[in-house]
Amino acid sequence: MATKSLLQKKPAKGQREKIILFGLIELYLKTGRPIGSNTLKEEWCEGLSSATIRNYFSRLEEEGYLKQQHSSGGRIPTALAYKIYAEEHLNQPILSDREKKWVKEHLARETREIASFLQHAAESISEITRCAVFLSAPRFDHDFLIDIKLVAIDRSRILCILVTDFGMIHTETLYIEKKLSSFALKRLENYFNWKLTGLDKPKLDVEEEAFADNLYKEVMLRHIVSYTNFTAEDLFQAGFSKLLSYPDFQDAVALASGLSLFENKGQLRTLLNACVAKRETSCWVGDTLHQFAPEASACSVIAVPYRIHNTLCGAFGILGPNRIPYRELFGLLECASNAISESLTRSMYKFKITFRQPTTADLDFKQETALTQQLLLEDKT
Repeated sequence: MATKSLLQKKPAKGQREKIILFGLIELYLKTGRPIGSNTLKEEWCEGLSSATIRNYFSRLEEEGYLKQQHSSGGRIPTALAYKIYAEEHLNQPILSDREKKWVKEHLARETREIASFLQHAAESISEITRCAVFLSAPRFDHDFLIDIKLVAIDRSRILCILVTDFGMIHTETLYIEKKLSSFALKRLENYFNWKLTGLDKPKLDVEEEAFADNLYKEVMLRHIVSYTNFTAEDLFQAGFSKLLSYPDFQDAVALASGLSLFENKGQLRTLLNACVAKRETSCWVGDTLHQFAPEASACSVIAVPYRIHNTLCGAFGILGPNRIPYRELFGLLECASNAISESLTRSMYKFKITFRQPTTADLDFKQETALTQQLLLEDKT
């Protein structure tokens, strides 16, 4: 009701246009229906006549802030209108007690399974915002492999799935000369897990054991290289299906253009890194997203950085249509950022975990000695 009260105090003519625009946006965010002059007068602008409001509507339409779907219908905001609305309220977030309680219940926890926690955080934020979520994270040290699964793809390929103590899942594709039976594949998997734990060594003949040992070494070397040569943040994503609930994305072309941002992981990292560089909540609406995804003109992204031990180390963002409740989302995401920061800091301290940011430097095995010592490939406990 802030807009309505401002008009009752008869603001200067130069302010009225902005107040009317923001009043229309807030009504449209609430109802999803085009707003007419009579509706706006009743709800927000009792001090102005319907004719005066229509004059402002015409001016705002000429300036590119409003549009009409039908000549006799009400107006709806454009992406440009949402952009200035978001910029105006970026530092005026709204957060209800219910949302504060929700954040505390879902995002406040201490755990060693850092990756599982971050994926859970992404899923939870998607659930309450009804948006797609993407989150960047540094690499966490002192992790070790706890399980290996093998799945036959075809006659010449095996998918090797590596599960770590932090809840991370890595995959490697192994090539073989001939197809393995399900029984032979299970014996191979048992050998891999015996190498990890030292328990229950399978009985293999000399030829089988040599074959299994070579494949195991191949997998471990690939894992060591990917661990030590860390050149990009890890990404967690969730909630693509939430976008289907928006009328804005019922058209397949609009939905595909909205999700085009997710096609390129480099673009996602660049966007989140831009948020980290600004050190504050950031918002991109409509064509301001073109630098990351040229087709995503019908979308908005809000991103918030988070910290570990007061050090900025990553960010998470939500993607939705232009018609989203910006002020409420600003407050909710900032609260979620604080909860994630506190949970990660407590977990890192409690379980004595360290983290490091990606580097593009060439791999130097002499300098990486400490890192490879921290990577516990085999859990002998």
